[in-house]
Amino acid sequence: MSRIVGIDLGTTNSLIAAVDSGIPIVIADKQGKRSTPSVVHFQNSENQPIVGDPARRLRVLKPAETVSSVKRYMGRRYNEIANLEGAAIGLLSNKNAGPVEFAIHNRVFTPEQISAEILKKLKQDAEAYFEEPIERAVITVPAYFNDAQRNATKKAGELAGLTVERIVNEPTAAALAYGLDKLDEKAKVAVYDLGGGTFDLSILEISGGVFQVLATNGDTQLGGDDLDKRISDFLIEKIQTMGGPEVRDDPVLFARVREAAEEAKIRLSTEDSIELTLPFLTSTFSLHLSFSRSELEDLTRDIIERTRQHCLRSLSDAKLSSKELDLVILVGGQTRMPFVRKLVTETFECREFESVSGGLRIGPMPHLSEGPLLNTSQNPDEAIALGAAIQAEILAGGYRNLLLLDVTPLSLGIETFGGLMNVLIPRNSTIPLKAGEAFTTAVDNQPSMLIHVLQGERERAANNWSLGRFTIDFEPAPRGVPRVGVQFEIDSNGILHVLARDIKSGQQKTVEMRSAVDVTDSDVQRMVEESVEHAFEDLAARRWVEAKLRAEETIASTRKALERLKDQVDQGYGAQITHALAELERVFSEEDETSETGDLLKLKAAHGELDEITKPLAELLMDQVMEEALKRRGLVH
Repeated sequence: MSRIVGIDLGTTNSLIAAVDSGIPIVIADKQGKRSTPSVVHFQNSENQPIVGDPARRLRVLKPAETVSSVKRYMGRRYNEIANLEGAAIGLLSNKNAGPVEFAIHNRVFTPEQISAEILKKLKQDAEAYFEEPIERAVITVPAYFNDAQRNATKKAGELAGLTVERIVNEPTAAALAYGLDKLDEKAKVAVYDLGGGTFDLSILEISGGVFQVLATNGDTQLGGDDLDKRISDFLIEKIQTMGGPEVRDDPVLFARVREAAEEAKIRLSTEDSIELTLPFLTSTFSLHLSFSRSELEDLTRDIIERTRQHCLRSLSDAKLSSKELDLVILVGGQTRMPFVRKLVTETFECREFESVSGGLRIGPMPHLSEGPLLNTSQNPDEAIALGAAIQAEILAGGYRNLLLLDVTPLSLGIETFGGLMNVLIPRNSTIPLKAGEAFTTAVDNQPSMLIHVLQGERERAANNWSLGRFTIDFEPAPRGVPRVGVQFEIDSNGILHVLARDIKSGQQKTVEMRSAVDVTDSDVQRMVEESVEHAFEDLAARRWVEAKLRAEETIASTRKALERLKDQVDQGYGAQITHALAELERVFSEEDETSETGDLLKLKAAHGELDEITKPLAELLMDQVMEEALKRRGLVH
């Protein structure tokens, strides 16, 4: 088996790691640097792109030819990035729909192509280190990446000449790097991962070497880039107030300010105050000012506070209190910021971690009433890459005592008759997994069935997100007769495959759902919030639709029975049934157009009255059916 490497394809920096002689290591490049800035500079249309530190230096001089923070655009469409900020935003080609693309030197590049250049550089570094070809990799992604973003990451790996063996969630990989498999049985750990462009919070249970994700939450539009923008805006305002140039009108000046903002943020993680200098913004103007850690915290407090709600929601989803956690670990360069660590400590009621046995606490965990330990023993920049390398070694046949299990962040299902969502895979289900159910038709002589795949937490299909549609054909038959089996399979990379099979003929169709079309990650957060906010309203809507469908079925069968038995039903009884039918249909007509529900009690009462009145009709119909069956068998004349 050939070697498999682990890659952390990050927003700000990317790393490649591998297990060498049983030890996971981050591989350094020829200059001895263990991380590669995720920056690509295009010299011209002929020469190879420049990647890493040289590209980062050129970003200030030639911003229109340099792309950074490309991870924020992976698998996205233009309408999904309307409010997204990033260092590459000015290079987007002028489109209003479709996938994101960048226009450089009269050429168009996709985010996957740009990410592939970063991966090629990492691949070359690993090949130089091991002196052998590297063709297989495990690549990490934020836990809240959707199908489109995961597939885009996989495609980037393939464009770089790699076979992507597994897409692994970043928080889960980080837990591996911390050696958490050595913890007590059923230890519960929160992984707080705040990087350059994304945030994830995952809660895992580790038992006997098995890593099971109990809950995950996050935002792929929340990270260090947002802090950099906030600081840049502050500096630009200062420059204008002090009589300086309009920075936003000059791409080079703007790039210099962004660079200074990022540097200031990093320095203030270890210093209380710095002198910030930007000389010669024009021939007559330079910026000199003092900038303190407290000013930085005041500027960015609201951004960092946004992570708190994701932490609390994950605890709620896992049905845990912070006191029931054993450890909280920090991942991502942005967690070096003291204010971030303070927020994590307050949110989870943490105790400071004391390094034990090389960074691992072996043996009994603290009593629950003491609160979880805050573990900062690992390098937050390298933990994800090291975890990916460990996962790669598991796939290659090493580390046989570990197993990694992830979960689905949102429920998956299909639309059923009446516009409801039928959930096949509930939110926070452990993957990989398969789930299926059989469905039938609601209309006579229906020749096909539309499989409308949905993602979300609401009862009505219209309130969830469409992942795709396809049809399966079958032999027309009375309603309720055709049977179609629908199976959802989520593979180890988190990609959804949908199979539909006509049970009678065996004909089937399998579709890979490649993207959650036109859905932004902020909508993921809103979906969960709305499912709670509208829980009672949604439940009422489902009960109404289900009751209405049952009533409509009763109306249809009653009319058929009346037509069939019209010569045997006396006029008075027929009038009673007709009146009950009209009353039930009148309840339908009173349906509230705003909420799409009506008076459920009235509906049930009218339906019950029709049921009661038609009992003699049902008995009469049954007698006729039995008599006809006996005649066909020649038992009566």
